Amino acid sequence: MSKLRADWKAYLIDLDGTLYHGSRMIPGADRLITGLQAAGIPYLFVTNNSSRTPAEVAASLQSMGIPAGEAEVCTSAVAAAQYIAKQYPGSTVAPIGETGLLEALREAGVEYDEEHPDVVIQGIDRSFTYEKLTKAARLISGGARYVLTNPDLLLPSQDGLMPGAGTIAAAIKAATGSEPVVIGKPSGILMKFAIDRLGLRNEEVAVIGDNMLTDISAGVNAGCGTILTLTGVTTEHNLEKYVASAGIRPDVICWDLEEVRKLVCVNIE
Repeated sequence: MSKLRADWKAYLIDLDGTLYHGSRMIPGADRLITGLQAAGIPYLFVTNNSSRTPAEVAASLQSMGIPAGEAEVCTSAVAAAQYIAKQYPGSTVAPIGETGLLEALREAGVEYDEEHPDVVIQGIDRSFTYEKLTKAARLISGGARYVLTNPDLLLPSQDGLMPGAGTIAAAIKAATGSEPVVIGKPSGILMKFAIDRLGLRNEEVAVIGDNMLTDISAGVNAGCGTILTLTGVTTEHNLEKYVASAGIRPDVICWDLEEVRKLVCVNIE
């Protein structure tokens, strides 16, 4: 097992594929979190999924037996809403997304304008239609900025992989020729949002995740440590393919969450 770096003081933990698949907890997820709590080690749950509010994410984790509070959850939707409020103050948005994104925009005080928005903000939308694609393409081609909560092409679920926000974005980009501002992993915007909440320096934080192209790449891009767990998108069978595709290698590779727990929760059993 690889050794823990001495400068790692806190952890940013991915959710989908790292702690659970769909509504099923990955074995050891509960013990990892209780171990961090017992050791007094700071952590945050950081997810690219924009469909749910932090309160809903925390409630879902609790229902699976994983200790979680709303304040411990950072979503790409909340980071995107805060980004728009700070970078484009007074701007209006036309949202494409679900409850998590819509509520985040409301809490950030961002107003809607479906006809003449300054920004089109897009996340995962499982009711996405051709009409929504047409509208987004026309608005963006007409001058609206394009902000994407997260670029995930696929999401792990209990029934297998499903298309993510990045798949919708691929259609919008093809229709407009416009590249969005990406908030979620591997972008540094979501990472900065979470690291600022911890109040630590980038190098004092390590990312724990299952996806080389999002979680681990985000950690490397942000100057954080990286711990890959082979519990979701990345497995022992496709590891080298994803390492080659990402062009990076994680600091630590763990087979499962029990190995992660033993690594990070030192002197806790």
